[in-house]
Amino acid sequence: MQNLPQLVVDLALLLAVATLATVACKRFKQPLVLGYVVAGFLVSPAIGWMPNVVDKANVSTWSQIGVIFLMFGLGLQFSVVKLANVGRPALVTAAVEMSLMIVAGLACGTLLGWTPSTSLFLGGMLAISSSSIVVKTFGELGLRRKQFAELVFGVLIIEDIAGVFLLVVLSTVSAGAAVDGGAVALKIGQMALYLVVWFALSVILVPSALKRLRFALDDEILLVASIALCLGMVVLADAIGFSTALGAFLAGSILAGTVHAQRVEGLVRPLKDLFGGVFFVSVGMLVTPSAVVENIGAILVISVVAIAGRSLFVGLGALLSGQSLKTAVKCGLSLAQIGEFSFIIAALGTSLGVTPAFLYPVIVTVSVATTLAAPLLIENSD
Repeated sequence: MQNLPQLVVDLALLLAVATLATVACKRFKQPLVLGYVVAGFLVSPAIGWMPNVVDKANVSTWSQIGVIFLMFGLGLQFSVVKLANVGRPALVTAAVEMSLMIVAGLACGTLLGWTPSTSLFLGGMLAISSSSIVVKTFGELGLRRKQFAELVFGVLIIEDIAGVFLLVVLSTVSAGAAVDGGAVALKIGQMALYLVVWFALSVILVPSALKRLRFALDDEILLVASIALCLGMVVLADAIGFSTALGAFLAGSILAGTVHAQRVEGLVRPLKDLFGGVFFVSVGMLVTPSAVVENIGAILVISVVAIAGRSLFVGLGALLSGQSLKTAVKCGLSLAQIGEFSFIIAALGTSLGVTPAFLYPVIVTVSVATTLAAPLLIENSD
């Protein structure tokens, strides 16, 4: 009998538990994200009374693919023209929110008795929301095409871009050096070049190519070509040090300006649902009961600061950008969570030896707590 790869066994368990958990959530009218996170907690090695996932590395790879497809699907909703329309309000909102949340995180860490460097990293973790969670929740609630959603997605894009530069600043400050202006300038130049490539593909190359090849584009070829474009933009973004989520989003926005946008969206949806589900299960797997018990006080405080602070500061930024009070409140409550970029910042602090080991499980647990709160806040924002 041929040996079965452990990944197949793990996926069978993971998807079976996720199915049961999401059916229960559907029955009790709860967001499906909650079911995925609970399923991840149940199949994690931390829970010893039921079968659990063994090959966590391969499941983590699948979860990263999930983020890519979630963001690619979101990008299919936003063409170049639509992104330009939300540019200034999104920039103002993100600048206000990120600045104030870094200060709030620094103050929170100081009150908890943490070192200045740990507190500064905490501020960075709280300053960036979770694109994947917002995309999934908005999709479930049918809010993607609402007017305020355009501003929310614009803010998420700005946060992802700013997060890259935030990593540079945190790295240099934690090392006790002044911020390297040359490194920041290099990143700005790389981003400018990347956006030039994106704009050329969006306006000139891809629409023309699809128009010329329309006679040969059956569903299979169109799906393969779309995924190739998505992964190509992801690889390019990663090669120059930017978020893979940002690369996937911009790949989707390239196709959003073509006549095949809706067709591609329909073809990609099953992949997005499958891999996206694995991503949210993997988030639940990161929660360990021992870490929660040992740091419950800090987790509760940081969760409150994250939810209240992000809701308030995003709303304030939206008001300052000229939005109505209703739009500002909806945007604030939609972005009241933290996510995958916070894990990257936490891992950076650990690798540099400037943050304690307990900070990573704490921030993961806070992310899960705010993830569970996010659908309730968004659904009741009216």
